[in-house]
Amino acid sequence: MTLTIENKTIGLDEIIAAKTVKISNDRKFIDAIEHSHNFLMHQIQTKPIYGITTGYGASGKNYVSYEDSQTLQKNLYRFHGCGVGENLSKKVCRYAVIMRMVSLSKGRSAVSMDLLHRLELLIEKDILPVIPSQGSVGASGDLTPLSYIAAVIAGEREVYYNGDIREVSAVYEELGIEPYVFKPKEALAIMNGTTIMSAIALNALEEFEIILNSMESYVAGMFEVLLGDSTPVSDFVHDSKPFSGQIEAAKNIKNKIAGSKLTHGRDDRYAKFFEDNDLNIQDNYSMRCAPQVLGVIRDNLVISKNWVETEINSVNDNPLIDGENEKIYTSGNFYGGYVAHAMDTLKICAANLADLLDKEFALLVDHKFNRGLGENLKLAPESYYHGFKAMQITLSSLSADVIKNTTAASVHSRPTESLNQDKVSMGTTAANDFAKMMPELHNMLTIAFIGMAQAVDIRGKENISPHLRKIYDEIRVITKPLIEDRRMDIDIKKIKPLLINGRFA
Repeated sequence: MTLTIENKTIGLDEIIAAKTVKISNDRKFIDAIEHSHNFLMHQIQTKPIYGITTGYGASGKNYVSYEDSQTLQKNLYRFHGCGVGENLSKKVCRYAVIMRMVSLSKGRSAVSMDLLHRLELLIEKDILPVIPSQGSVGASGDLTPLSYIAAVIAGEREVYYNGDIREVSAVYEELGIEPYVFKPKEALAIMNGTTIMSAIALNALEEFEIILNSMESYVAGMFEVLLGDSTPVSDFVHDSKPFSGQIEAAKNIKNKIAGSKLTHGRDDRYAKFFEDNDLNIQDNYSMRCAPQVLGVIRDNLVISKNWVETEINSVNDNPLIDGENEKIYTSGNFYGGYVAHAMDTLKICAANLADLLDKEFALLVDHKFNRGLGENLKLAPESYYHGFKAMQITLSSLSADVIKNTTAASVHSRPTESLNQDKVSMGTTAANDFAKMMPELHNMLTIAFIGMAQAVDIRGKENISPHLRKIYDEIRVITKPLIEDRRMDIDIKKIKPLLINGRFA
């Protein structure tokens, strides 16, 4: 789809789906952008305005002449060129450029149409800044990582282009593109925002939503292969505690076990209780309470997506310019607290999902609890085979990797920049922390689904639900059942793309 940028709310799904991005040619939109820009250009010739005819941060007391304001903009992105850590993915960098367009198009940053069209050009030509992931405290904007967008606009630093990382100056020369010369405030407007944390957050939210949907598929499969009681996903249960996320999670699990001949309901449970001495009247909490656990995560995911979407559509640089009423506001919208708290909360949600999966997989492989699936899901009877013993160890170790990173980044505010930035959000750190959990969860769920397929081999595929049969068939096209002991890392690598692409969701 083509995403048209103007002064309107842009949804997360629109940014994700956008193949091309265009700046609106609506006359009213253009007039509003130009009016705000022209008002500021007039003001800076007669009075000091922060970051335009003054220094930055604690240097805001230093006056800079109008003649030197262009050099000031250039120095801003240059001295912030000190990002470290792994580079953000090309996808995240693309999101960041689009998000900066969205924020600046509100007409309250006083940038020119020329700058908006230069951002449009980067997307159109697929020339995307290479941005290091670390170096922002999440207030006064993502200054250091966003400096990499500003520098690329001006023809400096590196870009993703045609599958390589190249000097942007060489790419511009090859394409006949002149480096952009920033007008007063424009480099500051690019850099003084919450865009990097928001771009990292959006990409992680995409991945986590697929993980959550896939987790519900795994839970549904557990109800089947462990001959579970389906009563805990009944509508009556969740209507009695009407949290929307819990209701949705229960319905999803209930729909996914539809058609299974392995689960049983409330009335069947009573009969089986008297004929099977190993059957407890209730299943373990990790089974019975799964909708409640996942429901909390679902509701927090909705809240977090709403907060990130609002952040993306906000004007979060400084100062803010009211061109219509000809006023200038010094403020702090660059503080990324909402993204920080959303990501910190989702880190806890991810940890709870990992913990639930660890508990459920332990039930699956343990012969004391898996209702006849045997010791470590072994298909071979010989005592010198070990089945999924080590696979459980790996899964459990990954759960620890996820859970140990749940400390809230937002409470680790670090005063910096001569105590001018004395209370900061740490939103970019929180977003990076949450994003780093996704590969661990991918590996955990991949191992779990390989184990689920093995359980189906033992239980028999003729009685499973259509949903589980589809997952089983996809796995068995790629990997064989585990009979004799063999290395399983190759199986994990082969199956993981199915999970990442939502094939189990």
